[in-house]
Amino acid sequence: MSNSSPDITSLFKGRFITGFEALQKKLAGIKAYVFDWDGVFNDGFKNDDGSSPFSEVDSMGTNLLRFSHYLRTKSNPVFAVISGEKNTAAFTLAQRENFHVVYFRVKHKADALQHLSATYGLKQEEIAFVFDDVLDLSAAKLAGLRIMVPHAATPALTDFCIRNNLADYISFADGRNHAVREAAELMIYLGGNYDAAITSRMEFSPVYQVYLAQRNSVSTSFYTVDPKNSVQAATL
Repeated sequence: MSNSSPDITSLFKGRFITGFEALQKKLAGIKAYVFDWDGVFNDGFKNDDGSSPFSEVDSMGTNLLRFSHYLRTKSNPVFAVISGEKNTAAFTLAQRENFHVVYFRVKHKADALQHLSATYGLKQEEIAFVFDDVLDLSAAKLAGLRIMVPHAATPALTDFCIRNNLADYISFADGRNHAVREAAELMIYLGGNYDAAITSRMEFSPVYQVYLAQRNSVSTSFYTVDPKNSVQAATL
């Protein structure tokens, strides 16, 4: 690993369910990153419109993760969020940051992962998934790399996910405290180019500018589920 920082287990205080070398191997095959929204980007509380917020700390994490992937592979990864409801804050972040896809009002989230796989020619093991709750488990069962965001109120669910091989890492932070950033930093670190990614972004280097131009050329697509439980393109 090219990082000059300390050992990974001294930096990241979450629970490593899958060993370091196995996690590195999983990450090496990842081509898409999918994040659940409620309870992952936030604490799960909603406003009167049914939306829940995001933080700039987490937003930066998503960008650095995509840039780190670009440095390793010379390609921009597919990036998506999934919400069980219509969440306007998710739409705002996705369009501002040029995510590829937003799935909303999807109750069986495996449907979203299967649709993403078919749309972008991905194997399911090429998808990393960050999640927090029961509605997400059907997707976690399919994904190649799984990071669970725990809640103080769900220790039995966390144990269930560990016992049933649904999580590779349990984050230290919860959604209120920037679990997305922790997940992103972990995956960057596993990729072996954390220092290079941070330095290049800090200096706004030529390679970062090329990545950013490619990232900003992405137009966000939106999908939801119709009454027949089929994933369909949606117009906002």
